[in-house]
Amino acid sequence: MFRDPDELANDLDALEDIERSSMRLVAQALAAAKEQAKQIFANWDDLAGDIGEDITRYAVDTLGVSQLPLRIPGKVDYKRARYVFHPTYAVRQALLIDSKSEKAQSTANIQTSQTSMRIMRRTKRGVIVDEAGKLPKVLATATGDKFLTTTIFIKYFYDDEGGANVLRNMRIGCVPNGMLQARYNPTADATIWSAGRHSEKRKEKFRTRINFEMLKEKANWRVQNIPVNPEGTFVWAD
Repeated sequence: MFRDPDELANDLDALEDIERSSMRLVAQALAAAKEQAKQIFANWDDLAGDIGEDITRYAVDTLGVSQLPLRIPGKVDYKRARYVFHPTYAVRQALLIDSKSEKAQSTANIQTSQTSMRIMRRTKRGVIVDEAGKLPKVLATATGDKFLTTTIFIKYFYDDEGGANVLRNMRIGCVPNGMLQARYNPTADATIWSAGRHSEKRKEKFRTRINFEMLKEKANWRVQNIPVNPEGTFVWAD
């Protein structure tokens, strides 16, 4: 009944289907919770980043997903071991969702521990950057169970109006599993990454940005926008 996640390296279309299904889950959860999200942003005095984390947990937990008793490592806001059911198979998945609350819409800052892809791009000077993601493509437990890692990022875009946070839009991006490297980032010139917020002079840890527009060019469904204020209707972008 259960597929070995490692074998998905030989069935990349199935892997894409699993990630697309996960995106639909998260997008539906946020679309259903957008009124509550707008009110939380407007009424809470917490830092915007903390508010985004709370909204993510509220939305996904309210919609509900299957749960397995596994502690998932990783520096993300929401981590859940669950089943993904398909008409012809099932897969164990480690679903990782991270929340960002920022005013810029085109990118999201991530750490190498939050992706299983290699990060390949060129700098403005033409130098090739090639950094390995530290998240495993598949998590293996002591009992031998394997969990496909799927990483999704949510950006909460807001404005400050008279000292109040006004939530404008929620943007969701699904970063491909590292098995999909050849499809999404085969070379430094065919990339989905932008420069991260780190300083080599100050010897800061390497970071990167996922570029939503570049990712959409590769697969439109991997980036979804949920308008919040002014009011708008969420339409799945396939």
